[in-house]
Amino acid sequence: MKQDFPSKFRRSLDASWKEGIPANIMMVTLDYYLVPYALFLGASPLEIGLLVAIPHLLGSISQLLAVRVIKELGSRLRFLIHGTGIQATFLVLTALLAFYPFPGRIPVLIALATVFRILANLIGTAWGSLISEYLEPEQRGHYLGWRSRIAGIAGVAGLCLAGFLLEHIKTFSLALGFCLLFLSVAACRFICAHFFRQMDDLPFEETRESRFTFLMFVRRFKESNFVKFTLYVASVTFATQLAAPYFSVYMLRHLHLDYLQYMSIHMSAVIASLLAFPIWGRHADHVGNARVLKTTSFLVPIIPFLWLISAYPPYLIAVELFAGFAWGGFTLCAANYIYDAVRPEKRVRCLGYFNLINGIAVFAGASLGGFLAENLPPFNGTSILTLMALSGLARFAAHFLLSGRFQEVRLSVKPASSRELFFSVLGLRPIAGLNREWNLFSWGKTSSGD
Repeated sequence: MKQDFPSKFRRSLDASWKEGIPANIMMVTLDYYLVPYALFLGASPLEIGLLVAIPHLLGSISQLLAVRVIKELGSRLRFLIHGTGIQATFLVLTALLAFYPFPGRIPVLIALATVFRILANLIGTAWGSLISEYLEPEQRGHYLGWRSRIAGIAGVAGLCLAGFLLEHIKTFSLALGFCLLFLSVAACRFICAHFFRQMDDLPFEETRESRFTFLMFVRRFKESNFVKFTLYVASVTFATQLAAPYFSVYMLRHLHLDYLQYMSIHMSAVIASLLAFPIWGRHADHVGNARVLKTTSFLVPIIPFLWLISAYPPYLIAVELFAGFAWGGFTLCAANYIYDAVRPEKRVRCLGYFNLINGIAVFAGASLGGFLAENLPPFNGTSILTLMALSGLARFAAHFLLSGRFQEVRLSVKPASSRELFFSVLGLRPIAGLNREWNLFSWGKTSSGD
């Protein structure tokens, strides 16, 4: 594997992609099986909404403390190591809930998920700030896309194993199945701490101009390109979270899919995203992250409308392939845009404020969605489908109202329309300087036109 990043950070970047493997197994499992776990414990649709909303709200508010926490510990890397260890401990406690049927299990689950989310948001801020300093700007999209693909392969394996485990153990003891599942992701988090210990720490420095409050940040909406970008992403997040927690409820409670069918549908999205990550990343390095975001944010509103057409599982697998392709580009380039738009000394604070605003958007969307899921008029027998349509309309509104308000920050990008980018990503008409030579396991290889 050719690696053209600075040699002094080679060990850190190697440890980073290795850490991404257990980290993604953990996150994929939690993303797709926390709601089924809550349903097993007896959660109502409103409680499902709170399970998503409250951890994200409090996790986002904790971002106001990100800089202070890191300064108190004196190191971003030290916080990563200690934070992952605490998260793993709380995952063990989450696993044990399966065997203790007391009336307050759902509030306890929400509390455990909240602590986990608070730490996850702070860890994400510290990790993003640190990893961006290991890489040159022109390497970030390619490396992070490649890393996401490797981690995604592991996530697919974890998703499959989780589905097989629950489906085959449910006749014996579904409680045991969920317990083993969450103990496994706890082990993954302990492994992450091991790989963090192999990374190099870099000094965290703040200048006087990098110290600004959240209100000062928000007040700069009219003149700040980054604040406009943040509110744009938050609007897409809010619109998505109106319905996002209820896709699993729809599949398990209304379509009565088994865990293997449930796993297959979600796995298709994960597979599509891991294939798309490095492709979007290569293109983002050429045409800019803003162009990729504006293209993919037009695609993601289509997804919920496709769910209204049919409940046939093979069709839903195809829909989720498209969803993974679109969301892969959006999530990757939203992170990369922050690294390009914010100077290193401001990244922890700006990442914190970005996560704070998006966490509030998750809370607002999921909370409102929980209310609407029980009160909207039904479509094809369930109000969840009506909620999906509403989410799609809100996503379109976010795209058309806000995607044009922020601009690309890198000067070295090549101009390309959304149409040209879309066909190039599909490999139909590659943009000049890019070819179809996409290697699953390598990065740093460039085409002759680079």
